[in-house]
Amino acid sequence: MTDMFENHCWQDIIPPEIIELYRPYRRDLYIGPRPALLAIDLYAIAYRGGPRPMVELAATYPDSCGIHAWDAIEPTKAVFAAARKAGIPLFHTTTDARPEAKPTRIRATNRPIADRDVDLFEFHPDFAPLEGEVVIAKQRASAFFGTPLSSHLVQLGIDTVIVLGESTSGCVRASTVDGFSHGFHMVMAEECCFDRSDISHKINLFDLHHKYADVMHSDEVVAELSRREAGL
Repeated sequence: MTDMFENHCWQDIIPPEIIELYRPYRRDLYIGPRPALLAIDLYAIAYRGGPRPMVELAATYPDSCGIHAWDAIEPTKAVFAAARKAGIPLFHTTTDARPEAKPTRIRATNRPIADRDVDLFEFHPDFAPLEGEVVIAKQRASAFFGTPLSSHLVQLGIDTVIVLGESTSGCVRASTVDGFSHGFHMVMAEECCFDRSDISHKINLFDLHHKYADVMHSDEVVAELSRREAGL
């Protein structure tokens, strides 16, 4: 019988004996009564080169996440639609590439980036913010570090932050840990998070699930938000 708490994408790379070590972390998963959706860095450049393996794209499109980004499109669209129908607040993050922000001196990670053109950080058309949705400009990996995000959430009475986007091991992870540290219940929509490396994606989800967030399947998130819309 499958353990539902561990019924996630890491089953094929985390050995059973390691999963057993984390048994004390098992608990009921939930989305609180006042959720918000936080979409991390859904830039069009993450999809460049099409739905191909990263080993084929890395030399030409080093900012792409290849097939992993494309696999996340439909689940992410479903979560966006459910969140908007339920009327919960949506927040989007983007890199602060303004010249006055001195972006060449501060980076989200240690990966060298030669070009900080604002056009590079245009949102993927399917995930562009709608009127009334808040865009958070950030200079570091975390959506919370040095930004007004926490103030927005507190003002709205938010208790749960549902996270999706890229990359799982980078900005998504940093934002999830910081959100937990700020006192929010963090939920991650598994199929809506992605990374350049599938191994990094799975290991980080495993670690975050046990320590900082409730990793839930995207269809579970959609179902719960749909119940909210229906008033159930």
